[in-house]
Amino acid sequence: MKTSTERTGSSFSGYPMLALILALLLLVAWNLSGNLPPDGAAKGEKLAFVGLLVAPILVLGFLSVGFFMIQPNQAAVITLFGEYRGTERREGLRWVWPWMMRTKLSVRAHNIHSERVKINDLRGNPIEIACNVVWRVADTAQASFDVDDYKEFVNIQIEAGLRTVGSRHPYDDFEGEEVTLRGGADVINRELLEELNDRLKVAGIVVDEAGLTHLAYASEIASAMLKRQQADAIIAARAKIVLGAVGMVEDALTKLAQDNIVELDDERRAAMVSNLMVVLCGEKDAHPVINAGSLY
Repeated sequence: MKTSTERTGSSFSGYPMLALILALLLLVAWNLSGNLPPDGAAKGEKLAFVGLLVAPILVLGFLSVGFFMIQPNQAAVITLFGEYRGTERREGLRWVWPWMMRTKLSVRAHNIHSERVKINDLRGNPIEIACNVVWRVADTAQASFDVDDYKEFVNIQIEAGLRTVGSRHPYDDFEGEEVTLRGGADVINRELLEELNDRLKVAGIVVDEAGLTHLAYASEIASAMLKRQQADAIIAARAKIVLGAVGMVEDALTKLAQDNIVELDDERRAAMVSNLMVVLCGEKDAHPVINAGSLY
């Protein structure tokens, strides 16, 4: 496909043309007020008067068609009989020859909040995802001639890019070994920005910002995945508690041995380890039992 490239268009400042139009209006007014032919004037004089009146009016109409206004952050694509003749970005009142067509485009930043789409993540789990995208037209020639409707093209490519990036990663990784949609926001947003810029460059569109705004499991599996998350959280918490309890028991036995508080044989050591682990890992408060006799 042939790619169009923006180039600077040739137009004129509209203010000199506006001054010329004012001068023509004054000429028409002068002809109407002071140069009317008398009733008995010859035919030639009347024709001359009509010519002096009609000619400025025709020139006035010809000049007025060529005016157009460029607002800040706006551009006008100029064509001549279907041929691209450049883009005018200079602000203010501009003028071109009346047979040259002008199509205005906004080069301001546009903000789009996409619809929620349902996709499958890397592990095949159905999820709902949405994003926010800030984009602008960088090349007006490509936006005008290389795609049919650049705004509709942007909307479609945002959804396609969102599906592509969302399917590359799992929603969550409980082992913490992968970049996930839920936990790797910076990485995901950067990938989405690169994906959209790559897809939209054919239309002369640049994406300045892109980020996820909605992420959730689909309703049909949300309950089951919530239970899984709760179970994994409980397991992770238990593992941390047990690991901490083992360290505390080890420190207690070492301290008792170093300070010669009590000498424990293997059986007593095992009993103490068991009691401490029950106390440290149990969910309920311990109720100590005072032993006044021998351990045996």
